[in-house]
Amino acid sequence: MTECTPPTLNFPACKRRAVQAEFSGDDITSDGGLLLIRQADRLHGLCERVAASLPDQRDQSRITHKLIDLVRQRIFGIAAGYEDLNDHEMLRKDPAFQTSVNRDTDLASSATLCRLENSATSEIFWKIQNIMVDHFMDSFTKPPDELILDFDATDDPVHGLQVGRFFHGYYDEYCFLPLYVFCGDQLLVSYLRTSGQDGAKHAGAILRWLVNRFRQKWPNVRIIFRADSGFCRARYLSWCERNRVDYVIGLTKNPRLERLSAFQERIAEAVFNATGRDYRLIDEIEYGSCSWKQSRRVIVRAHHSAKGKNPRFVVTNLEYDPTVIYDDIYCQRGEAENRIKEQQLCLFADRTSCHDWWPNQLRLFFSSIAYILLETIRRTALYGTNLAHARCDTIRLKLIKIGAVILRNTRRVRFLLSSANPNKELFFLVARRLASR
Repeated sequence: MTECTPPTLNFPACKRRAVQAEFSGDDITSDGGLLLIRQADRLHGLCERVAASLPDQRDQSRITHKLIDLVRQRIFGIAAGYEDLNDHEMLRKDPAFQTSVNRDTDLASSATLCRLENSATSEIFWKIQNIMVDHFMDSFTKPPDELILDFDATDDPVHGLQVGRFFHGYYDEYCFLPLYVFCGDQLLVSYLRTSGQDGAKHAGAILRWLVNRFRQKWPNVRIIFRADSGFCRARYLSWCERNRVDYVIGLTKNPRLERLSAFQERIAEAVFNATGRDYRLIDEIEYGSCSWKQSRRVIVRAHHSAKGKNPRFVVTNLEYDPTVIYDDIYCQRGEAENRIKEQQLCLFADRTSCHDWWPNQLRLFFSSIAYILLETIRRTALYGTNLAHARCDTIRLKLIKIGAVILRNTRRVRFLLSSANPNKELFFLVARRLASR
């Protein structure tokens, strides 16, 4: 028999008032802020461009879910904090997700999304990488004077027999070794690689491709290649010098470098012995490796503490003061590492659990596009606020994970957000800024 009145749950009283609960709230979501992600996507049509790059062998006369709907559903889900395909068995009925995908009926099942991922082929790689770089270049209203490209690799642990897995001695686990390239906070490249190879593998090809893309649009832009010692290769340095690319790259210490920097080390040690305090000295030397055809400028950071000496070396063709190069340029490379952590911890870039290779690359791309959408909100709509430098998970918590009652009829869809939300003024500000672009 149909129940017209929903059952009521009774809880202990609060201040002599009865506390009751019942499931009669109609359409309610915990992701009311998806409207902001939807608006960020509409600025540049990111998801639409990604969908156009993916293969779709389905009979178009018999499909229920368009490819663009599948792409938006998957990427918006990651941006909202849902890492697994299984989550979409519940999310497909969520009215906020339906509205963000431009539908008013059930979205795709996890099985349909799984088939989407497993349809990925090698052809998607350069197509989506070009989309990410195009989005980066479109973000500039005028030609930039300088671009600093941060290259870095990280481990992506695997937990099965995925294609391409290798045991990496440094990380002491089976993993992939994706390559990331950032410019500031903006993500340019997310390239999944096996870990059974040089950590700088293909970095030179990626650098050449990026430089060519940027110089085609901005012929006079200054480009700086910045990376740790894992990317210090003679052929990369020589190519940069031939092609007007500056570089600031870490250099692994060796006995010869330590001999050449012995004078600076003695000064640091003498000051420490005299004062009892840590002392750091930044200077420069000329150094030429046996694999180099010429000597190059190397910045030396001599540091002495109670634990002894701890030298660092950076090779560069910049002509700035050594302290400026080391402190203001090279050390800022750490921000790229923070962005990689943000990508993996907040947007599940390491959720590469598919068996085949290219589906895992596509998952990495979906995570990357989700990051780009949230970074777009941060860069274009949160400047001057207390979330101007917030991580993606903080933006998600404050602006996306908002409870809302959703009312839908033939004329409009209304999101009734809580009037007690402490961030409602910020939400209005972000929505206005995104709409005005």
